[in-house]
Amino acid sequence: MKKTFLGTLTDLLYPRKCPVCDRAVRPFGGLICETCAEELVYIRGACCMKCGKELEEEETEYCGDCMRHRHLFDRGRALFDYKSMSDSIYRFKYKGRREYAAYYAECMAVRLGGWIRRCRPDALVPVPIHSSKQYVRGYNQAEVLARELGRIIHIPVETNLIKRVRKTSPMKDLSVSERQNNLKRAFKICRNDVKLSTIIIIDDIYTTGSTIDAMSYELRKAGVEHIYFVSLAIGKGV
Repeated sequence: MKKTFLGTLTDLLYPRKCPVCDRAVRPFGGLICETCAEELVYIRGACCMKCGKELEEEETEYCGDCMRHRHLFDRGRALFDYKSMSDSIYRFKYKGRREYAAYYAECMAVRLGGWIRRCRPDALVPVPIHSSKQYVRGYNQAEVLARELGRIIHIPVETNLIKRVRKTSPMKDLSVSERQNNLKRAFKICRNDVKLSTIIIIDDIYTTGSTIDAMSYELRKAGVEHIYFVSLAIGKGV
């Protein structure tokens, strides 16, 4: 009761912000405004069997990106269409809106929880960011999301398995080959003995898969057999 009272008091003093409109959530006590929840655009329908992007033609099995490029992960899934959530994710990453993760993770658990459990992961592994970026932001958005999701679906979160050892350039305007070169030797395994067989990488945005591939390369060398990913949103590729 004391914990509930303190939580309610905190919400009254510092109202939770809606992940869509960024105003105080209405009605009080929710994670998102009821009207804003109707605006969300989820990934649904026919999806790429590899990365989970929506397919323009239902009879195809893979998106153009996955047909052109060989990926090192097994499969992946995403929750939202990136275009519809770009402003929300920007605030989540750069404007201190860590509270959004509670709603994001709840949606992931409801819509992707079954797929996640069928993967039978030993752990969730958030994409690490370079220490300099974490110092500026104060947190790693992928880690915040992974911890919320892990708490809901009762899967451990590993944050000390792999780290980002090289500060990379922003990849928004880079081509696929430029992204791959940008990420060479960017990640390093932190343990001598990795005893995880199956993991799910957690990230905020999937576009071409370059980051997930760079992590997968190191993780497979360390002995991880099955590598999946779940991203908050997915783009159209390059």
